[in-house]
Order: sequence, then C-alpha cells, then structure tokens
Amino acid sequence: MPTEKPGLVDTFICNCTDCRKITASMFASNFVVKDSEMKHTRGQDKLKQYATRKTIATGNQMTNFFCGECGTLMYRVSTGYPGCSIPRIGTIDDFSLHETKFKPRIETFTKDRVAWLTGAEGVEQIEGGFFNAKEKL
Repeated sequence: MPTEKPGLVDTFICNCTDCRKITASMFASNFVVKDSEMKHTRGQDKLKQYATRKTIATGNQMTNFFCGECGTLMYRVSTGYPGCSIPRIGTIDDFSLHETKFKPRIETFTKDRVAWLTGAEGVEQIEGGFFNAKEKL
C-alpha cells in the first residue's frame, strides 16, 4: 500500500450504519488508495466478494473483499470512488503506521456515531459522507 500521496488519497473513520454492521463495531477506520498503486503480493486468489447497494447511505454500490480463509474484511470498492480501493487501517501489519501515515484525517457520518463515543481528537468531523473522490484524485 502506498503511504504517501498521490497513491494514498486520504484516511478516515466512518460511523455509518453499514460500516458499523460490517465491522461488528461502532465505527470503521479506513484509508483510500489508488488502485494503480495497490499491489497484492499474495492471497488475491483467496479473496471472496460480496456487493450491496441496499445498506449504503450514499446509494453507491460497495463491494467487500474478504479473506476466504479467515473472513477478515480486507478492503472495499465503491462505485462512488472509481479507480480507488478502501482498505481497513487495521489490516496493516506495521502498527506504527496506524499512528502516523494512516492516522485518520476525517471522521464521517458523525450524525450516526453512538452517543457514548466522542469524536477522534484532531480529526475533521463531517456529519454526512466522505468527500467526492473524483475531486481528490
């Protein structure tokens, strides 16, 4: 995965109900990368896919790529972000990157955040969805 722009598009936390359900948690921590910069070094043949539009707040189709052996959600692909993938920060083995290069810059769908959590410190808060990726690319 790229750790710098232009390959690394952005980093964010999402509180939408779909992310909460698919992670079995109260939010998801993600980053957006250009597909041209994302490389599979192994295991791509083991990925399973599931696509939905029904539960996605933006109405975009979201395709989820899961490890076929352990079930971990590795990344998502949205029709709203053409040419990009949305991996989970927690899938990165180098934990120091969680605190540095992949630290979330934005927190989205704060309107859906549970009341017992506060916003991430130093992170831009957005009531609705994420930026239009076409503008960022």
